[in-house]
Amino acid sequence: MPELRENPILGDFQNYVTELEKERGFTDQTALQRALHLGEETGELFKAIRKAENMKMDENSKTTSVGEEMADIMIFLFSIANRYGIDLEKAFREKEEINKKRVWR
Repeated sequence: MPELRENPILGDFQNYVTELEKERGFTDQTALQRALHLGEETGELFKAIRKAENMKMDENSKTTSVGEEMADIMIFLFSIANRYGIDLEKAFREKEEINKKRVWR
């Protein structure tokens, strides 16, 4: 079973997802398959937020917490990045340099 070190950095999470996918048998799934799962998890996050905000919902609807759904989204995001060989920390830093130059109104 993979272990996530104490006080992990972003790369540690990304490496952890690589190992957990090996252990759980998800390495044969494509980026497209993982992206579709990400979309499903995003919908589940929306549902969890609706529940947290006390919005009307089907009483038979199953939901978990906002935090759990956000963690699932992180897993799928890292999974997709790994399939494309993207270092998410590097991508984040590069994108933020672009965003810093944008004018926000």
